[in-house]
Amino acid sequence: MEQAAQPKVKHKVFNFHTQLKWAGGKAGMLRAEGKPEFRIASPPEFKGEPGVWTPEDLFVAALETCTMCTFAAFAQKLQLPVVSYESRAEGVLEFLDGGYQFTKVFIRPRVVVSQPDMADRVRQTLDDAHHACLVARSVKSEVVVEAEIVAE
Repeated sequence: MEQAAQPKVKHKVFNFHTQLKWAGGKAGMLRAEGKPEFRIASPPEFKGEPGVWTPEDLFVAALETCTMCTFAAFAQKLQLPVVSYESRAEGVLEFLDGGYQFTKVFIRPRVVVSQPDMADRVRQTLDDAHHACLVARSVKSEVVVEAEIVAE
C-alpha cells in the first residue's frame, strides 16, 4: 500500500533588527524600534567602561532570558503551579584556539511552586525549556557579516 504524500508545513520566519551608533572609544548606543536606547561598551577586562552593558553581558543574558521565557510559556500551557522564577547566570570566557570564547554558560534558576508534588514535573519542564530555547540552540550557528563600507 502506497503512503499518501505528507503536506508541507510552512514555517514562519521572523526578523529582529537592532541599530548601533558608535559613541566614541569602545562604546555605542544600542536601540531597536519601539524600545529604549541604552549604552553598551567593551567590558573593563578589555579596556572598556565599567558599569555599562557589554556584548558579553548581553550574550549571557540572552541565554538566561530565553530559558526563562521558554519555561514560562511551557509552564503556562501546562498550567503548572509556579509561584516565582528567579535565576542567575554565569558565562565562562576563556582564551582558546587563538581567541576568547564562551566555553560554558551556567544558568541557575530558582523556581517556587505552590504544590510540592509537582516539583518533578516543573523540573522536567525546565529541562524541556532549556532544550527548546532558541538562543541556546543557536549559539553554534553560522554568523554572517554583511558590511557596508562608506567613505566620507
